[in-house]
Amino acid sequence: MIKDTAVATATEMQNNFGRYLAIVQSGKEVIVTKNGKEVGRFVPRESAVSYLTDSLTGVLNHQEGLDEAREEGLKAKYEIVD
Repeated sequence: MIKDTAVATATEMQNNFGRYLAIVQSGKEVIVTKNGKEVGRFVPRESAVSYLTDSLTGVLNHQEGLDEAREEGLKAKYEIVD
């Protein structure tokens, strides 16, 4: 997680996008809320790439069950019943 974060409502983000883009470019994270609930985050590219790499490392280390996990995920997503 990035130490420095800013919080913006969806309306603030829409009306001041350039300001929040500059915040992200400076290395900070922006949490976007709507009706008081977090709906998304803008993070610097380097942090996003790092997060994805770390996530894939866990998947690649456990390849033996990858095919079964993919199949189960697709069945659940598309509501396929055996």
